Amino acid sequence: MHDVAPETWDRCQHLLNALDEVARVPTTMLVVPEYHGGRAVQDDPAFIAAMNARLARGDELALHGYSHLDDQALHGIEDYVMRRLYTANEGEYSALPASIARTRLRRGVECFAAQQWPLFGFVAPAWLMSVGTWEALADFQFSYVTTLRHMVLLPETRKIRAPSLTYSTRSAWRRHTSHLWNRHMLRLQRERETIRLGLHPADAEHPDVVKRWQEILESCLEDRVPVTKAALAEHLRTTA
Repeated sequence: MHDVAPETWDRCQHLLNALDEVARVPTTMLVVPEYHGGRAVQDDPAFIAAMNARLARGDELALHGYSHLDDQALHGIEDYVMRRLYTANEGEYSALPASIARTRLRRGVECFAAQQWPLFGFVAPAWLMSVGTWEALADFQFSYVTTLRHMVLLPETRKIRAPSLTYSTRSAWRRHTSHLWNRHMLRLQRERETIRLGLHPADAEHPDVVKRWQEILESCLEDRVPVTKAALAEHLRTTA
């Protein structure tokens, strides 16, 4: 579950409740400490209580950037297309130098530590990480990061192909294309060990997308075991 924050929690909860109608499965909650510069996690007791409840039911909390906003300068048309159009200005770590990436990672780790939340993984907003971000990650004790197509075990940086199914919901044609693509990818991934489901708060605003996620989860559960990302990383590490 991406983009988990006080501002998005109502939509996240709606989507998670819909999945519970299919089956109660462990979920990795990607928490943003200060989503879009809004209310900080540590200043919202109700949100903290909700996350503690998710931990108690067997879910994982992972660090998902700090603000989820890309505030770095653009360099050319390719940057503009990827960082403004494709990711809607949300690829926070896509162009960060190591010094800034290190500072934001540290603040995120401190946010988790203040709540005594166990922390194993980092997922960059929009799955985009600069060279500087990869360099900064070496200073922390994460056991994994994930990109759009891979899980990367740390500190050895061993990459395991594990593409994520996700929906783009900004228009009807994007939702329709996402459905066709996810159906195609689900067929292709049938023989792979890992299938990742990447849900976003905006998905909850579209009943057709919610329904599709329920169908995808039901299909996956026919022959697979649901796990958090941390559990998957440990499994992949011990069975290498």
